[in-house]
Amino acid sequence: MAVAVLFDLDGTLIDSEPIWGAANAALVRSRRREVTDELLRSLSGLDATLAMHRIHRHFGWTGHDVAADVASVQRRVRRAYARGVHWLPGARELLAEVRAAGLRTALVTSTYRELVGYVLAEAGPGAFDAVICGDDGHRPKPHPAPYSAAVAALRLRPADCVAVEDSALGVASAHAAGCAVLNVAPIVRSDLAHRWAPSLAVVGVGEIRRALGARNGGRARLDVVDAQHATEVVHLV
Repeated sequence: MAVAVLFDLDGTLIDSEPIWGAANAALVRSRRREVTDELLRSLSGLDATLAMHRIHRHFGWTGHDVAADVASVQRRVRRAYARGVHWLPGARELLAEVRAAGLRTALVTSTYRELVGYVLAEAGPGAFDAVICGDDGHRPKPHPAPYSAAVAALRLRPADCVAVEDSALGVASAHAAGCAVLNVAPIVRSDLAHRWAPSLAVVGVGEIRRALGARNGGRARLDVVDAQHATEVVHLV
């Protein structure tokens, strides 16, 4: 049974949501408006252009250029990434474990390739066998195109792949592409996922393989739980 792990980036491997939130908030404040937490949460999983369109619609902006605003936000994010990328707990350890187990890997992100370069530089050579970015020309998440592109790049079948995602949009994209999905989210989880974990700190290769088994065998989806918990919560697929 071939196994490849397809990792989302923002909110899954790196703690970048606050950086994007601050960059978008700075743009909004420059026009004497205030951004809400609810609006920022609604941008999770969107590529930069779709997120900016949503911001423009929210504030009713008609006289501002979306592409120019995207570039402005990206410049702020770039400056933050240049100071260092903040990996989420367990992310680098899981990447190392996956590679040591001989599993293929791909990065499947809505972030544009220039910014992804900062993460790849810190991850080191060979961390990912394929890298799919938000400006590669395919339709964005939740469309299955990003994950389908990753599967094709690895020359595998969707049934051989496990996607690791934090956002509902990302889970929907991977699910639609036919991949098994491990949803990593502290509180809110997607019913489309085959397994769930509150953090990558409690995920290992065993959970990756069990997610694939749940996808391909149609068994009950078991939640990964912290070792402090005594039982697992079982959901029917």
